[in-house]
Amino acid sequence: MNSVAVGQGALKHLPLLRIAALATASVLALLPQSSLAQGTTTSPQQSGAQALPPVVVASPEVRRRASTAAPRRIQRAAQPTAPQKPPPVRNTSIVESPRGPIQGYVAHRSSSGTKTNTPIMETPQSVSVVGNEQIRDQKPGKFDETLRYSAGVLAGTFGADTRNDWFLIRGFKSDDVGLFLDGMQLFYTSYASWKLQPFDLERVEVLRGPSAVLYGGSSPSGIVNAISKMPTAEPIRYIETGVNNFGNAYLGFDLGGPVATQSQDGKLFYRVVGQVQNGGTQVNFTPDNNYFIAPSVTYKPDADTTFTVLASASRNETRGINFLPYVGTVTNAPFGRIPTSLFLGDPSIDNFTREQEMLGYQFERNLSDNVTFRQNARFAHVDVTYRGLVGNGYADMAAGDLGRYNWYAKNTANQADLDNQLEYRFGTGSVQHTMLFGLDLKDYRIDDYQNFQFGTTPSLNVFNPVYGLGSLPFTSAPFRNFLITQEQLGTYLQDQMKLGRFTLVLSGRNDWVSTSQADRPSGVTLLNREDSKFSGRAGLIYNFDNGVAPYVSYATSYNPVIGLNASNQLLLPETGQQTEVGVKVEPKGFDGHFTFAWFDLKRQNALTTDPNNPLLQNQTSEVTSRGFEVEAVANPLPGLKLIGSLTTYDLFTSKDLNPALIGKTPTNTPQQMASLWGDYTFQQGPLTGFGFGGGVRYVGSSFADQANTLEVPSVVLGDAAIHYEWQGWRAALNVINIVDTIYVASCSSTTSCFYGDRRRVTASLGYKW
Repeated sequence: MNSVAVGQGALKHLPLLRIAALATASVLALLPQSSLAQGTTTSPQQSGAQALPPVVVASPEVRRRASTAAPRRIQRAAQPTAPQKPPPVRNTSIVESPRGPIQGYVAHRSSSGTKTNTPIMETPQSVSVVGNEQIRDQKPGKFDETLRYSAGVLAGTFGADTRNDWFLIRGFKSDDVGLFLDGMQLFYTSYASWKLQPFDLERVEVLRGPSAVLYGGSSPSGIVNAISKMPTAEPIRYIETGVNNFGNAYLGFDLGGPVATQSQDGKLFYRVVGQVQNGGTQVNFTPDNNYFIAPSVTYKPDADTTFTVLASASRNETRGINFLPYVGTVTNAPFGRIPTSLFLGDPSIDNFTREQEMLGYQFERNLSDNVTFRQNARFAHVDVTYRGLVGNGYADMAAGDLGRYNWYAKNTANQADLDNQLEYRFGTGSVQHTMLFGLDLKDYRIDDYQNFQFGTTPSLNVFNPVYGLGSLPFTSAPFRNFLITQEQLGTYLQDQMKLGRFTLVLSGRNDWVSTSQADRPSGVTLLNREDSKFSGRAGLIYNFDNGVAPYVSYATSYNPVIGLNASNQLLLPETGQQTEVGVKVEPKGFDGHFTFAWFDLKRQNALTTDPNNPLLQNQTSEVTSRGFEVEAVANPLPGLKLIGSLTTYDLFTSKDLNPALIGKTPTNTPQQMASLWGDYTFQQGPLTGFGFGGGVRYVGSSFADQANTLEVPSVVLGDAAIHYEWQGWRAALNVINIVDTIYVASCSSTTSCFYGDRRRVTASLGYKW
């Protein structure tokens, strides 16, 4: 990608960048000396990053007996320390790593809410965790489907679209600024979106509410943090194949374990995950082809040092989603309803391809029993080409002719992230502290070229579509032909203070951001803006003996949005504020977790669809989301796993330059959702290994227009699964939308409605050895 000429204002950050680089180098330079000076080590439970190998441990005694891990000098770590240096807090009930697998559906620990290894019951914020076992049981077709049973999240906003993964959190679009992989953002603007594969993920965590205090620019409604599969100490050998009723077939593999070296075994670990997927979908001429490979290697020279390199490469091939009118999808047209299989473009013209590569590392070093340094970094590149004929309402409703316009977008983006963390555990009197100091940097650059043209594209008849235009050249100049750069430097500080049963979390952060827009042909900088903003969070939670934990939190967020509005001007930064009050429950003697949360969230300068063109965006003044969530996950019996959620909120425009919009709900945003899923596998008897599951999802009604006069009805959908495991083999049959309900997932305008997924039946066969 061509380099971008950064404005003079961006140069102001160069001293800060040098300071950041020197600080990192200084810490790294001290590592050998600190390893000689340290007297004890930090257990993996205290660390925010997963200490390899990611083996689930049942107790400290079991961990001491483990032969695969390097000696941890536990005896020295358990010795009393001097009164002036209280020992770090240790929780002996820990049974999992925040980046590793979970047992059944119930996770007890997460690092997304604090960037440290923290029990969910001590995190004063709503957190949901979707583990690999739930992903396997439900067999999602793409990443956003992993979120369908999580509270507060609407997944698949644009229905059966195969280009991207779409999701709302607490009523706000969050897939563009709220998607994270291994704790680092995968931001996108325009069409330079990223694609994650469920088969490559260990867990998916949803952190609801403003999180900019730790992660910088992100959605004020929360983030979705996907955790990659990592190298393990135990060998992994797994292969799986499957096919669905649309002829879409796949072959995936997951291989890994320790690598024997000449010096000593068990110091080097690897993992390679990959998948090939090819075939059709419910829409004619629309394939869903995905190819990816994700190798990773972990080097662990001693018990206190872990260095993991992660890489991935993928390619996606599909075609654009149908933009269909409200009349003919939600309601009957004179001719009835538009078929869900109709392809509105032209197979000789339309295409959507994405090529994506990532390379990064995770480094962790225990400098002493109380201090841990972590550094995570990643460089990501994506190249998207989108060409198609897009629906634009009716050319002749009576005849069933749909209008179309010509569209082309070519987006190339690079994103570099670096996050330095220093964790310090200490005591002051009866208060135990987990202090986190952080400095992170983000550099994002996008080459944004877009063009569209009206009046030159023939209409398409709903029941007698004629294809084969061959080519349709543009005669107009591109409406976007820019290079956009954003550099962000953030420093943050957090203190988790534990006094008896109280846990108080205080966090603060300041960001310095430089954004510039340059003319692509000449490289001349056209616009530049400097921003600086503080964001904060305060949360308090109290853990009763009976497993009940009420909490309260208040947080602000800051998001320096990258992109252009409908007038080709730089978008204004978003800000947000939220108050949350809730109760978390983990009943004693019961493997389950329940969360009840009430929230009041405000989002300023929120992005909304331009009513004159659904492909463009503008910013309103303020949107409020105020509501209630309930989520329950449990492993109540051996072989039985349950998850359920209920979400209801009032979403409305609270401030706007247009008085007619105040009090109205933004389009394509349901305000009620509910879901319930269960899976059971027989543990003994003649049916041992046989299991079945099922679920039901309710998505409330939404609106297709800003005046809230056109309603998109609510829908109830059912899912099911049966599976059988025997001697390393696993056969499964998964069905979504089991009764094949035809429904509209959402409408962003009266000419932009999107059908939801029809019944999809996937048969799969896996083997582990």
